[in-house]
Amino acid sequence: MPSHYLCHKIDVMMPMDGKLDHPVWQKAPKTRRFVDVIGGNPGLYDTKAALVYDDEALYIGFWCEEPFPHATITERDGLLWFENDLEVFIDGGDSYYEFQLSALNTIYEVFYIWQDVYEQHGWHQKAEFEILSNHALTFGGNHDRTGHYFWRGSHPRGNRWAYRDWDFPGLQNFVHIDGVLNDPAHVSKGWTAMIVLPWAGMKELAGERATPPAEGDSWRIFLGRYELLPINGEQVSVGWALDPIGTNDNHYPEKFSAIRFTQRLLEV
Repeated sequence: MPSHYLCHKIDVMMPMDGKLDHPVWQKAPKTRRFVDVIGGNPGLYDTKAALVYDDEALYIGFWCEEPFPHATITERDGLLWFENDLEVFIDGGDSYYEFQLSALNTIYEVFYIWQDVYEQHGWHQKAEFEILSNHALTFGGNHDRTGHYFWRGSHPRGNRWAYRDWDFPGLQNFVHIDGVLNDPAHVSKGWTAMIVLPWAGMKELAGERATPPAEGDSWRIFLGRYELLPINGEQVSVGWALDPIGTNDNHYPEKFSAIRFTQRLLEV
């Protein structure tokens, strides 16, 4: 069954780090163990998340079991999914946002606009989303350029404009390694991460929704993790998420997890 996570409001300051040892993170409800993004079976390594918010931002914490944390990409917007990463997607209806984070605290982010509403809903009139000057790319999802999905991918809405140069305003991200990074001789416990997404940067995703959210508002947010596992001499990529998508194309916003917001304060 799909999960329905309840995100509580907070009124205390937290340290901006990835340790997640503040009382807020100890009291915030953790998600269930992430499951296979396609089939829904429990993930091999334990992965959980928690979300809280205040008037300024949405805060997402991740706990990742990983005996051998690995990350080598240091370039911002490097292709992190070829290694191991955490992923957050936020659905905006006409648009959605993709964020990836590695254990090196390297990030990758893209803003997507569905082409079927690009002009109809006035995106073409906004300078930051003009196609040519912002080097927008056509994207059809993870199945783009394969089989009979060539050019348009497998999603019924077809292509999106992808803005790889777009940066989430005010974004902050932090990582803490509980062990040793990139050392296969040392068994680690894993790593934790905190992502801070200011509401002021959500204007192109929120639409008519209030920011911060009103009591009972629900947003669709994908919380995922992708891992390269050495199996029988090969590197096999697996994906785990709060809720399964049912396909290896996670660019299906309507299948993201339902995150419901309450203004009831978290008891810390």
